[in-house]
Amino acid sequence: MREYSNKVYGVPPERISGFAQPDKYGHDKDGKPVLNYEPRVAMNNLDAGKIENFWLQFGRRPNTAWGNSSCDDPQILEYVKAGSGARLAAAVLHDDAEREYAYGPAQGLPDTPVGTFNQAMYDLGLEQGWIIVSMKNDWKRIFAFEG
Repeated sequence: MREYSNKVYGVPPERISGFAQPDKYGHDKDGKPVLNYEPRVAMNNLDAGKIENFWLQFGRRPNTAWGNSSCDDPQILEYVKAGSGARLAAAVLHDDAEREYAYGPAQGLPDTPVGTFNQAMYDLGLEQGWIIVSMKNDWKRIFAFEG
């Protein structure tokens, strides 16, 4: 996410937490120190892994979390809402096939291999007070380059 979050969504990389690219220290062709991408998993973000990785990076409970997958986001959204003080847990429902993509199967959306947002996650969000964001109805703009 950090590699393209600013260009695509207008969110600076320092405001992104989540999957981390594994990097290895090395040197470029001129001998300058660099970090090189390694094609392996650095942090597992499945299930409660997002919570554990956030704690590892920041040492505290997040105040805000956004998710869009019933595979690995309900735990972090639930954890955020369980904290004290002002909290925001938002689940993004990809329901705009024209501007981006539509997947579910929540709310009768297609069940696709691209993503999974099941009805159980949708119902849990309503029960726990998450904001369910409809890309189709709630967003005027999806990508930063749309103007």
